[in-house]
Amino acid sequence: MSAKKEFNVKWGMAIDLDKCTGCGACMVACQAENNLAPQADASNKLRVMNWLVVFELSNNKAFPDHETAYLPRPCQQCAEQPCATVCPVVATERNEEGGIVSQIYPRCIGCRYCMAACPYHARYFNWFDPIWPKGMEKSLTPDVSTRPRGVVEKCSFCHHRFMKAKDKIRAKGGEVYVRGVDNKMHCAVPEDGYVTSCAEACPNGAIVFGDLNNPDHTVSKLVRGNADAFRLLERLGTDTAVYYISKREWVRRLGDNYVPDEETQKPRQILPKKH
Repeated sequence: MSAKKEFNVKWGMAIDLDKCTGCGACMVACQAENNLAPQADASNKLRVMNWLVVFELSNNKAFPDHETAYLPRPCQQCAEQPCATVCPVVATERNEEGGIVSQIYPRCIGCRYCMAACPYHARYFNWFDPIWPKGMEKSLTPDVSTRPRGVVEKCSFCHHRFMKAKDKIRAKGGEVYVRGVDNKMHCAVPEDGYVTSCAEACPNGAIVFGDLNNPDHTVSKLVRGNADAFRLLERLGTDTAVYYISKREWVRRLGDNYVPDEETQKPRQILPKKH
């Protein structure tokens, strides 16, 4: 993996799985915000385009002990990003302003090495030219470029919203980065000044977004010292920026995608289902 870079600002998420109902509002908001064209055949999961997918988790127990949970999975924004390590044209890199892993579409040659390297399956290859039904093209987000076929796409934490938030500060004559009492440079964008579309659309408030390095931000308060917080496949050491929270032990254990087999006590892989 590439050398890990530490930044003063680290944009991240805290997703409370005990609040998530699997409604899919975050998926719809992500598609609308980032100009993802509707697929002609959305049943083809090998070629469907969703930057954020909600997975269904189960404790695999019979009634009345059966429980279900739903897990929204955007790009995990790894600090130790496997995708950038294998990209031959530097089409993906970790942005210094917040540690967001970007995807530079004009550079992408569609080799899909990054897709093979991503342990979270959070990257998608665009097999088709984007086509919108007549009239729907008028609702496109002007700050997000549409992508041609033949490139890899991914969640960007709605980076264009971050750019607009910074422009608002500059327009008022302010400084985007200010030195705090800890003598470190912190982003002057307020917590509610930059919110991803999925977090904004969540009806239950299950998705919280902000600066993980800022102790005043809600997302930082939720994950710091919280024994119920975990990250997906944390044993890989990718140091992701997306934290999940659940008071249910079986949900936290599935974060590493295995549970011990009842007979052999050896790890048994559990694959979640797309919801």
